[in-house]
Amino acid sequence: MIISIFLGTLLGTMALGVPIAFALLACGAALMWHMDMFDAQILAQNTIEGANSFPLLAVPFFMLAGEVMNAGGLSRRIVNFAMTLVGHVKGGLGYVGIMAAVIMASLSGSAVADAAALAALLLPMMKRAGYDPARSAGLLSSASIIAPIIPPSIGFVIFGVAANVSISKLFLAGIAPGIMLGAALWFTWWWLVRKDKLEAPPRASRAEVFAAFKDATFALVLPVIVVVGLKFGVFTPTEAAVVAAVYALFISLVVYRELKLSQLYGLFLAAAQTTAVIMFLVAAAMVSAWMITVANLPAEIVSLLQPLLDNPTLLMFAIMVLVMLVGTAMDMAPTILILTPVLMPIVKAAGIDPVYFGVLFMINNAIGLITPPVGTVLSTVAGVGKISMDQVTRGVLPFMIAQFGVLFLLVLFPSLVTVPARWLHG
Repeated sequence: MIISIFLGTLLGTMALGVPIAFALLACGAALMWHMDMFDAQILAQNTIEGANSFPLLAVPFFMLAGEVMNAGGLSRRIVNFAMTLVGHVKGGLGYVGIMAAVIMASLSGSAVADAAALAALLLPMMKRAGYDPARSAGLLSSASIIAPIIPPSIGFVIFGVAANVSISKLFLAGIAPGIMLGAALWFTWWWLVRKDKLEAPPRASRAEVFAAFKDATFALVLPVIVVVGLKFGVFTPTEAAVVAAVYALFISLVVYRELKLSQLYGLFLAAAQTTAVIMFLVAAAMVSAWMITVANLPAEIVSLLQPLLDNPTLLMFAIMVLVMLVGTAMDMAPTILILTPVLMPIVKAAGIDPVYFGVLFMINNAIGLITPPVGTVLSTVAGVGKISMDQVTRGVLPFMIAQFGVLFLLVLFPSLVTVPARWLHG
């Protein structure tokens, strides 16, 4: 009965067009009413406490870092550097997009920010060079979702808070899988363009490569600072977000001088607006999470999945398929906040490493950003690149399949995540 009320209220309110944050509040209120313990004061207290979390301070700073990175010239310099390295090979602009996405992922942590930057910088160039627009847009969309996997990651911050899992461990555990996702895109792109007749620009000279590297050095240093600082405990993930934002501001204003003081208000406002949406979602989700715990909903689900608890691999397959289906209809943050309190007791009961689960859960949610019909990243690339949603959706399919392939490979071989994570964390 509890499960029926929870799902019925959530899906019913969403079907009526109620924003997800308010739908989550309605879920909590419905469960309280059913259990005859409705109290508006408890509802308000849990909402406030949901957002009252020190680690969540990382969200606005990572959002600001992403905004500054795009406006201050860091993204453009990274793309130019990648262009001098691989722009001359057949299909080179696609490889440039993948390389740039991996590097930019270690700067912003936002798939939408990276998608907007890559689509604005590379998609017009790819169209002029004769690349298939749909395939190009699909590649850039799928490359952008590496951002929530490689640290810093806003998604890992939200999951770490909701699941009470070390955010530093999640950050470091995401590096190897993020690179694997990039490698899968690299191979898929090579396979798709191997027979295309594409003209590539001339190979850059060593002097041009060095000049591009020198120009992008300050942008490339930031991920090193973040990863090294986390590994050696110099700062926490929240402090890393502040470092990233301040560093990006300093480089953009003082070193590159492409960002004007007059632009700061707009950047701060954009970061604040996005942060407000995320924080309200988190606050509302904590009401539902508290009621899920009080109603003992996880225990009911654990009992339903009892036959799978003895086979962690089969259980992970089942969970990943569930998250995949949810991801087609829901954005990343709501999916994390709704499913985490339900799934974590099951994961712990099966003896699955919470950090390992968190990485796979985040990869699945990231891929959900490019699965229609919701596909936030698809909408971003379509809008910025001035291309139809149907074309982007068609173009992203082979790359999305490749990334799902990586996901299920990690389900079969957990050591691909756990061994690099242990080595990085020391």
